[in-house]
Amino acid sequence: MAIYLVGDIQGCFNELTSLLSKVNFDRKKDILYVAGDLVARGPDSLETLRFVKSLGKHAKVVLGNHDLHLLAVHAGIKKAKKSDNLSAVLAAPDVNELMDWLAAQPLLQKISNTEPCFPTESSHHEDTAYMSHAGISPQWQLVDALEQAEFVHTKLASSDRNTWLALMYGEEPNNWHKAKTDVEKFRYSINAFTRMRFCFLDGSLEFTQKESPENTNIDNIVAWYELSKTIRYTQWVFGHWASLMGKSSHSNVYPLDTGCVWGNHLTLLRWHDKKYFKQNAEMNN
Repeated sequence: MAIYLVGDIQGCFNELTSLLSKVNFDRKKDILYVAGDLVARGPDSLETLRFVKSLGKHAKVVLGNHDLHLLAVHAGIKKAKKSDNLSAVLAAPDVNELMDWLAAQPLLQKISNTEPCFPTESSHHEDTAYMSHAGISPQWQLVDALEQAEFVHTKLASSDRNTWLALMYGEEPNNWHKAKTDVEKFRYSINAFTRMRFCFLDGSLEFTQKESPENTNIDNIVAWYELSKTIRYTQWVFGHWASLMGKSSHSNVYPLDTGCVWGNHLTLLRWHDKKYFKQNAEMNN
């Protein structure tokens, strides 16, 4: 069995299948971790959803901001933009089944064959690797992230899914210590897991900057992983931040979004030997 991790697919289904062919992915033995944003902007969001769903337990998915937006659009909470490129998904005969499956996916996955644990700084980081779409809030310890991921998962997988989807929009609170109510904790957690890139020096979330740290000359913000104490003893795989192009200043983080949907390439990481594979974007993306 091999474990593979792939960055933001965003409907780039042909590139995904080409990558999996390169590594001879065995859907009966291997595991594919998907770093969120399966859908939107690319040409084949519907086929991407159907394929990843068809992998069953051999796919480990985390939700990204575009996946959550699709759920909100399907629920009638938001309207899709033309650039979202979601019309085929919304018109599909199996759309309800696909949305139920998508909503049941978590915000956080442990990259392991064992049950989640709460490591300490003395734990060997090879045994404590996680994936989420954007990362882990610097204001959280790992136990906080696990608890909040489960809290959000429970709400989105419940019969009240649409109520909670309607409550996730907004940028306040951007500081975990000011999140007092369930709604505030829900919204903060969604933003931390799926939208975060930079943080202010106190660890609160900053939402406007999308460039790489090298191209952002603002004194009071830094990349989230520069502030996180958790990644001193864990490895963290994430997507979302295409301008990083797979590079970071921290040895324990693995950014996998390399902007395939923007004409760059899709990245796959084989976990046991940390070997990367890439597939250039097709012209029609």
